[in-house]
Amino acid sequence: MPRLTSSLARRILPSLILASILATSAPCISALPTGTPTAPGLAAAYPSPTVPYASDDPNDELWNAHSDITPEAQRGRLGGTVLGPQNAPLELQNPSLLAPPTTDHGDVPNAKWPFSLSHNRLQTGGWARQQNVNDMPIAKGIAGVNMRLEPGAIRELHWHNTAEWAYVLKGSTQITTVTAEGQNYVATVPQGSLWYFPPGQPHSLQATDDDPEGSEFLLVFDDGNFNEDSTFLLTDWLAHVPKEVLAKNFRTDQSAFDRIPGEQLYIFPGPVPADNQQPPTSPQGTTPLPYTYDFASMKPTQYAGGTVKIADSRNFKVAKDIAVAEVTVEPGSMRELHWHPSDDEWTYFLEGSARITLFAAAGNARTFDYQAGDVAYVPASYGHYIENTGNTTLRLLEILKTDVFKDISLNQWLALTPPELVKAHLELSDETIGQLSKTKPVVVAPQ
Repeated sequence: MPRLTSSLARRILPSLILASILATSAPCISALPTGTPTAPGLAAAYPSPTVPYASDDPNDELWNAHSDITPEAQRGRLGGTVLGPQNAPLELQNPSLLAPPTTDHGDVPNAKWPFSLSHNRLQTGGWARQQNVNDMPIAKGIAGVNMRLEPGAIRELHWHNTAEWAYVLKGSTQITTVTAEGQNYVATVPQGSLWYFPPGQPHSLQATDDDPEGSEFLLVFDDGNFNEDSTFLLTDWLAHVPKEVLAKNFRTDQSAFDRIPGEQLYIFPGPVPADNQQPPTSPQGTTPLPYTYDFASMKPTQYAGGTVKIADSRNFKVAKDIAVAEVTVEPGSMRELHWHPSDDEWTYFLEGSARITLFAAAGNARTFDYQAGDVAYVPASYGHYIENTGNTTLRLLEILKTDVFKDISLNQWLALTPPELVKAHLELSDETIGQLSKTKPVVVAPQ
């Protein structure tokens, strides 16, 4: 009997093995996309997915800065309550850090900096605070300064080895500059408008009294290591030159310099300048191009979910290193999924609240929340969107380290790619592919 059983097993075993192989290699009907009909022969057109389908878990923000709750580190069945001490006001402002969307993954450096956390330098006549790579290490390409001057107060004559770009937040500011060719320029820049100085070109800033409170503005520099405390100042230089040398250089008596400051002034009070103030007549003439741009008067382009206006070297001719898009996003709308091919983005939030998810490749993604006065930083080629998470209009400045503002729209890219190729990647229906936009939506509205 044992010999008979062994012989039978040898005859049956190959058939059992073959049946097992065929069963595991056959198309799996249960792996079809949800809702796919299972008519005879249709399974072969929908093979098992190479990887699992993306989750449908809801990932809306769970609260906002104005919510009357105690925030907890919970999203659905994930996480748990906070048992230790909490900084609730800070956690209310940053729901995507305490209870991040489940789509976040891996590691992305911090990309948020509120100017409220910057150390402020207080002077007689104003103040200045900065954000550079020391505050936000990801921001290697661009730094920013927020400065306030009382009427007549002067940010003293100075220069630096980076370009300076500025946006006036409130009031108006009179700027002066002289080029290497000896051409001079003076102009008053109103709220919402711009100025620009190339690297190394000397200039000054002075608040007018067009607004009784003076002026406040945003300064942007094309180097993340820029330090506002390390610029080249007129008074600082002359205080460190022997007066004998000063007398020889200016061909005058040494006593002419008896009252020069012994150290830098930086920001100091001064007489209110006239709006129509003219510079001394230069034998070399005035600059051929203006160093200011009336951005405030520029008409924006309307999109479904908001507006955009752009200033770069195509219309603000001297701005060779920094470009800007001023964007408004209506409640429920978003700045579309996009990226900037070769330029870092430094974004400043003027009004409203937002969230941004940065996609850094290799499965790394992280979401950050922003309020007015915050800075976001997006390295070149990082995929991202900017979503209005509030109930008022979101207004922001997208500032790029470039001469021409450029971005790539995910929607447009897919619309202009052969449909079968898109379908092979994403298994989108023909209807969905037909709705893709061959022009950039830029700011999209909710359905």
